[in-house]
Amino acid sequence: MGLAAFGTVAALTLAACSSSSSSGGGAGAPTTTSGFNSAVTGIVNPSNKKSNGTVSFGLSSTPDSTDPGNTYYAFMWNFTRLYTMPLMTFKSCPGACGLQVVPDLATGPGVVSNNGLTWTYHIQPNVHFEDGTLVTSADVKYAIERTFDRSLYPLGPAYYTFLLGGNAKTYPGPYKDRAKNLMGLTAIQTPNPTTIVFTLAAPFADFNYVAAIPQSSPVPPAKDTGANYQLHPVSVGPYMFQSYQLNKQLTLVPNPHWSAATDPNAKQLVGKITVTMNMNANDIDSRLLAGVLSVDAAGTGVQAAARARILSSTSLKAQSDNPISGFLWFAYINTKVAPLNNVNCRKAILYAANHTNYQTAYGGPYAGGAIATTVAPPNVIGHKNFDIYGFLSHKNGDPTAAKAALTACGHPSGFTTGIAYRSDRPKEVAAATALQAALNTVGIKTTLHGYPAGTYYGNFAGVPKYTDQHGIGIAFGGWAPDWPDGYGFFYYISDGAAISPAGNTNISQLNDPLVNRLLTQFGTQTNAAVRNGYTAQIDMQIMKDAAILPGVYAKSLLYRNPNLTNVFVQPYYGMYNYSTLGLK
Repeated sequence: MGLAAFGTVAALTLAACSSSSSSGGGAGAPTTTSGFNSAVTGIVNPSNKKSNGTVSFGLSSTPDSTDPGNTYYAFMWNFTRLYTMPLMTFKSCPGACGLQVVPDLATGPGVVSNNGLTWTYHIQPNVHFEDGTLVTSADVKYAIERTFDRSLYPLGPAYYTFLLGGNAKTYPGPYKDRAKNLMGLTAIQTPNPTTIVFTLAAPFADFNYVAAIPQSSPVPPAKDTGANYQLHPVSVGPYMFQSYQLNKQLTLVPNPHWSAATDPNAKQLVGKITVTMNMNANDIDSRLLAGVLSVDAAGTGVQAAARARILSSTSLKAQSDNPISGFLWFAYINTKVAPLNNVNCRKAILYAANHTNYQTAYGGPYAGGAIATTVAPPNVIGHKNFDIYGFLSHKNGDPTAAKAALTACGHPSGFTTGIAYRSDRPKEVAAATALQAALNTVGIKTTLHGYPAGTYYGNFAGVPKYTDQHGIGIAFGGWAPDWPDGYGFFYYISDGAAISPAGNTNISQLNDPLVNRLLTQFGTQTNAAVRNGYTAQIDMQIMKDAAILPGVYAKSLLYRNPNLTNVFVQPYYGMYNYSTLGLK
């Protein structure tokens, strides 16, 4: 997930709480009032008190989309819980508790039958849209069907398109040939208003995780405005859209038809929620520290100047958290654009990279995270440590090995390529600049191409035709699993079948038969031990292919506005849980 930061049900290394605890708090979690890393293991300022105040978010870019069917950024999957209810969700609580997938719109997990091919969900009978209309299973079916039109919705994941049986491989979505497609997806049936049945093409043990993606949140067909639906998704969550100036300002207000009884993992505690977009990242930090802004929406941590202020101040540090986010910060290497279609040219980049400078760009070993030597972070189930390129023994790069690789690929004096990155993310800018300098020392000349984060995947780095035509051989990114295991981490960044013309997240355009086969086996294997054994095999092959330059196993230094209540880090998202926040 470009998700999305998504934790793991394996053991997480969580920093110890440094403040005293008191009894109470949601989901049995300890509750705290202050202290460094308090929100990593407990709930800070727990309260169900309602306020007419405003929780204000700042964002240095724009959302990829506010349409729950068309978003893939982790912070947006977190934020959509304010106005959506997928079939399943992740339990709202800190620590390992928050890694549990639990029913949301559904009354329970999917019931599996027919040798693993059929998944049946029953939805709550008394959930309403913001206009008072009752939600039915047909609204869930339609929400999923509309995501099949990849010309309108290219950004969200497309798991349903290859997991479902029936006509899923040819179904164009509900907007084309409507008369011809009256039945919609034949692999989704709604025998009554509270039952939805999915028939898969092959068994898939992780389907409850797919049902937790925002795409299964209901959409009323009569209110669907296609590409403009993002301007006002019809809410079933605690808040609804009041106004949205696209790419500028979003305002949410309480949804009068929401019920806490049907949505226990969210709260409705404030009078208004605002998101101000395209702010300067350092300005966001300054406003956070001044108490003017409530939350940095991106959830990836403060920038260098604020980081220095926080870590040198006892009082500011006490209002901060430094969780393992579950993300890998890394760079894709385009396997299709010359000369990087030669694996030795790609290996030259891995050998030449200065890993110390890469780590420094993201905040250093304490606040930014450890140097990564694998593609999967340590908190993905099945992860194994290895370092085949000697990143840890050559932290500043290995020019000798890089030059040998250049000779092997037929470019002993180096070559020229482009580097893409998100220009509104200072850490990524610094990492791209550091990599450019490191590559230059071995003769690899690069041109920097900065793009806005909001359109990075939709218009630029995520469009293979664009990257190939513009000679972009390297593209920076961040990734965490769509769900906790290796399949949830690897599929969309490494399977050849995941390459798409827009919104592409396999930017390396890797199409390795071994990786593809292992992922196919992973998806259909029901034995957990066997399945999780594939994780390290896939990881090793991607590194042998030199399709990804791992950077940092990410940590994020987050600042916690002292006026907020119910603050805790949800490890699935790797940031504060946005669906429960209130104000003192």
